[in-house]
Amino acid sequence: MDDGGSVAGHRLTGRARSGEIGTWREAVSPAGTPSGVLRFDPALVATPAARERLVAAVTADRHLARSAGLLPVADLVTARGDIWLITDGAPVPTLADLLAEVYRGGVPSPGSGAVAAILADTARTLLDLHAAGLTHGAPHPGTIVITGDGTALLAERGLLQALRGEPASPERDVTAWIELARGLATSWADDGSAVLFERAAAAAAAHGLAAARDVLLAAGDPLPQSHTTREPLARTRHLWSSAAPEPAPAADEIGAAVTLLGIPGPAAADDVVMRFGPGVPADTAAAQIWRSGTTTELADDVGRDAGPSRRPGRRRGRRGAWAGSALLAALLAVVILWLRFQPAAGVVVEKVDVRGPKKAIACDGMAALVGTVTTNGGAGTIRYVWVRSDGVRMPEREQNVFSGSTSVELPLRWEVTGSGRFKGVATLRVLSPTASGQPLQDKASFSYRC
Repeated sequence: MDDGGSVAGHRLTGRARSGEIGTWREAVSPAGTPSGVLRFDPALVATPAARERLVAAVTADRHLARSAGLLPVADLVTARGDIWLITDGAPVPTLADLLAEVYRGGVPSPGSGAVAAILADTARTLLDLHAAGLTHGAPHPGTIVITGDGTALLAERGLLQALRGEPASPERDVTAWIELARGLATSWADDGSAVLFERAAAAAAAHGLAAARDVLLAAGDPLPQSHTTREPLARTRHLWSSAAPEPAPAADEIGAAVTLLGIPGPAAADDVVMRFGPGVPADTAAAQIWRSGTTTELADDVGRDAGPSRRPGRRRGRRGAWAGSALLAALLAVVILWLRFQPAAGVVVEKVDVRGPKKAIACDGMAALVGTVTTNGGAGTIRYVWVRSDGVRMPEREQNVFSGSTSVELPLRWEVTGSGRFKGVATLRVLSPTASGQPLQDKASFSYRC
């Protein structure tokens, strides 16, 4: 979606990122506070069952306390044929964003303090969810949002498993947390404290997340005092945010937004509010559209109600006529929104650009290279391979992308050891699908001195 649009009054700004279930955008709420919008991949919400499960998952989130350690959900709406999740906080940066920026050398590593803070926050949140009979389903660096004070919030709770129709699994959450602990220990535990996080991971595998959290909380003394605070993580987050683009100017609303949640609250007697999903009476026309995707039966009902032969001689008051007209207009709007759902276009790679480190790599260092792939914004799978000039063969890989994002980053970490001088050249070769039908590639180099 072009910069500068808005969804339900939330103005989209410059940053976007693709995830497993759609495209996230930074936004500014009508009150001027940071917010976010997630445009779901149309292929994932194409069936009535998937949409109903999605409504149920989001409704469960809204019943949780604000202090539950989740990125707060404001609403779930449909606008211009798409389904959007709206959050009360910014959806960026994620832990994956910060990890990528550290690898690129754009910001310094926040160190072991960041690892301890992130693991403690996510373990507490998952424990609270499990105690409430809920699960997250997909905790990983791409669903962990870092706030300005260094707090780690979980986003997208239950959404992936709801869209796929997968059962809730606390064990899967624990396994994902263990992988997170070991991955962060390798990436950011640069002061010898990786053994602590490995102990926490082992405790989680043997006794659960409560035992792992106890290991982290009991380890205040072994860690340097500066690492027990969130300051390093907050500072890294601030450096990442300082490079943010300027907010886009205000622009038109992206279609009329209709809420999909039955939010309780007083409503005027004359209000006409469209509700969808679980809890809506099965005999409403809106529910029929939501569940079946058909509009013929609705059109027939409207025609019968509007025809003069339905109840000849019966007069309606002005208020009844007004309410009927408003209901008809609202139902027709829903029909139009429904009919605009279209399958996502297939992804096509149009350009490849590779960037390498500007400074020489020191002894036993690691070169972080990033390939940026420009696409047509479609959904699909990109097949690619990195080719290194030192003769080391890299495996072919695949990257799944969702519609809406035209830029995908494919990183390469190249470790070099030993003494001497060396010039490394890395080539990113995109094998398919490409606009020309032939592989596209670009390369970058770096220097190593030891």
